[in-house]
Amino acid sequence: MTLGLHLAVVAALAALQFVLPAFHHGMLARIMVLAAYAVGYNVLLGYTGLMSLGHAMFFAAGMYGVGLTIQHWGFGIAAASVAGVAGAIVTAGAVGVVTLRTAGPAFLIVTMMLAQAFYLATLYFNTVTFGDQGFILPALEIGIGGRMFSLADPSVKYNVALVVFAVCLLATLWLVRSPVGRVLVALRENDERTRLLGYHTGRYRLVAVIVSGLISGLAGVTYTLLFSYVGSTFAGVLYSIYPLLWTLLGGAGTTLGPLVGTLLMTYAIDVASGITDAYLIVVGAALVLTILWAPAGVVGGIRARWARWLP
Repeated sequence: MTLGLHLAVVAALAALQFVLPAFHHGMLARIMVLAAYAVGYNVLLGYTGLMSLGHAMFFAAGMYGVGLTIQHWGFGIAAASVAGVAGAIVTAGAVGVVTLRTAGPAFLIVTMMLAQAFYLATLYFNTVTFGDQGFILPALEIGIGGRMFSLADPSVKYNVALVVFAVCLLATLWLVRSPVGRVLVALRENDERTRLLGYHTGRYRLVAVIVSGLISGLAGVTYTLLFSYVGSTFAGVLYSIYPLLWTLLGGAGTTLGPLVGTLLMTYAIDVASGITDAYLIVVGAALVLTILWAPAGVVGGIRARWARWLP
């Protein structure tokens, strides 16, 4: 039933591309990429119980890894994508080693400091990264079955975003139902008891950080390839706060929560910004009311009330 639900969600997203107007078609493609980013964040917060304020460095590491290798060294899409994902994994591994002995507020503070250092580095080395101004990549094409497809084509963009989101979603579903995922949940519930059972909690935390960084980096790679832009903005603290809000709104510790949270918040911002310049107040009030109604998030609330089998 659980796998069927997730496949049905992916199928519904695939079908929507044939009925959505052009604006919402492009909006949903972006939402799916950002939802993949939130899925990566949820591995750490929702299933391991570690709240990070530094995930923008993983997202941006993927973006810069793919963008800089294409811009400066002329890499192809495949090689550049590997470089971007590898950059995110290395960054996540380094962060994991540094933060291995921290938890709770200490983990949050250390990740925020490291992310800020990463952001400042993107500004300092502006001759390479182009700083806040960023840079636009040339038109990119991917080859599938001997044919070339432009990533600027809305249909290609949508389907690439869908494939990446589906892979991240189903991989997370598999992880949380695996023995490793069950240990991560045990860490979230009771770190001390998990350690007394003989598990090396530090290693499992490191695995969680690396997996979370890998998925977030893959989302960053995809965002760059589909929207052809890289800039320091994506390494800023705002892009560390966004996945936290998306995950909490949708439901931390639920596989579908990040998608629902990203979808709701993105459209809430879009609608409110069309009504008033003070749209953040409206969005903030809506978020507060939602959390009051469902403290565990939208999907978390549904699971608590009606569908306890939801992962």
